[in-house]
Amino acid sequence: MAGIKLVYIGGGSSRGAGTMASILAHGKEFDGSEIVIQDVNPDRLHAVETIARKLAKAQGLDITISSTTDRRAALTDADAVLASFRPGNFDARALDERIPLKHGVIGQETQGPGGFFMALRSIHIYEDIIRDLDAVAPNAVIFNYTNPVNIVSQAVTRFTDRTIWSMCEGPIVFPKTVLHAAGLDPAKANIVMSGINHNIWSVEHTYEGHDLMPLLDAAWEARKDDPTLSTHAKRMLRLATTMRSVPADYFQYYYFREEVLRELQAARTTRAEDLLAALPGYWQHYEEQVNVEVPELDPARSRGGIHELELAIDVMSSYYNNKSARLPVNLPNAGGALPGFDDDVVVEMWCTVDGDGVRPLPQKPLPHAVRGLVQQLAEFQYLAAEAAWRGTRADGIRAMAANPMVPTLAVAEELYDEMAYAHRAYLPERLLK
Repeated sequence: MAGIKLVYIGGGSSRGAGTMASILAHGKEFDGSEIVIQDVNPDRLHAVETIARKLAKAQGLDITISSTTDRRAALTDADAVLASFRPGNFDARALDERIPLKHGVIGQETQGPGGFFMALRSIHIYEDIIRDLDAVAPNAVIFNYTNPVNIVSQAVTRFTDRTIWSMCEGPIVFPKTVLHAAGLDPAKANIVMSGINHNIWSVEHTYEGHDLMPLLDAAWEARKDDPTLSTHAKRMLRLATTMRSVPADYFQYYYFREEVLRELQAARTTRAEDLLAALPGYWQHYEEQVNVEVPELDPARSRGGIHELELAIDVMSSYYNNKSARLPVNLPNAGGALPGFDDDVVVEMWCTVDGDGVRPLPQKPLPHAVRGLVQQLAEFQYLAAEAAWRGTRADGIRAMAANPMVPTLAVAEELYDEMAYAHRAYLPERLLK
């Protein structure tokens, strides 16, 4: 059993209770450990800590749990850092989604201008986290879930010596969209995806040992006019059959850009605004669970139930318990593991994780039909990370203009300045000049 000191940065978020429940569901793998939950909101921390303590006690776990708003104190002598935070909370995300729509550009949490500005805010906090770690926990490993995970990891791996492994369930869950749309059983499929986070494609795709594509072709012909199939599912099935590869759901923002833009512009609320409306209900549920002997999170009244950040916990357990596992991880493309991408570009691929760390499994190249867009997004990722870590307004505009969602330089300049002003409280001064 791995006895470690784990610091959970961002543990006072609406996902905090679910994340702690997920960690404690794996609790025997971490018996003898200390978990420190850190956030800037002491009231939210109290609720998450209380729920976690009660769950640990009910499960008979030998895990010490505490919370604090003092990040450096929390990080002192840490072995592992689980980072999942959102500077500016959902109010900032609402701006990321709403402002681009005014300029005829899709507003989205991790893609395009919205994702870029989330990266700027997140990486600004990461600069301070790295300084704290260098001072009080020089050997700690970062297990990152802070979005956009690819740009965050690109900045940290390029400009520091820290070990950071970023996780996202995309390679596990994206195939299900297409398989369900085709009426197929995901348990019978083997789909291997790679690329950059949220922008990955399948490089292997079989069903019961045979090529998946003929089955998808038949399903598309049978279901393309099916009114019971959602618009999104239909788009993903059509995209898979056209490009001959299973796509990440996020490719809807590129291959169906005009339709999605019109839908977002016509909607009364953005996704962030919907979440803001739901948050009071989540916290009411958490406060109710604080007052019961054995908390039980209701997935309908909480963000994610007991399955939050579970992939990061799997990676952490495999590493600290030296238990070999095959898992998807975002890390630099060392040795050109994924053909077609520079060695220092962070890519998402299936890896072997054990006590020696994370090592990419043999990777096949992305199909030519889809590789170019992913390479363009990787170049944007590289520029965005540089602007976030050490850049100025000029670097930010250059990165914005390189994003395929942004149509012209003029739009890049206008969008950058409006969004930088809106988020100025969360950005370094150098990005405002």
